[in-house]
Amino acid sequence: MSELQLDNDGFLLNLSDWSEAVATELAQSEGIELTAAHWEILWALRDFYQQYDLAPAMRPLSKHLKQTLGAEKSGSIYLLTLFPGSPAKIAAKIAGLPRPENCL
Repeated sequence: MSELQLDNDGFLLNLSDWSEAVATELAQSEGIELTAAHWEILWALRDFYQQYDLAPAMRPLSKHLKQTLGAEKSGSIYLLTLFPGSPAKIAAKIAGLPRPENCL
């Protein structure tokens, strides 16, 4: 991942550098092995960003996931199992998006 330019928090500086292989590397740096469930969230996040030009914080992310994937895949507990710590921030990082505003 040395050719990728990352900020101090590990977010891509150039969003066009993102690919599924890059996502896998970013996930590994967070100690996450990507599964189909992770990809479902990552693609939904990328769709949200395409639509609104914004990486969502936790509430808008949950609302978007509820509308697109259903209630069972939008809850904070479910997201915490996939992206421990700060789901909106970690998922945005792996999805190649900027850091969501209001995320610690």
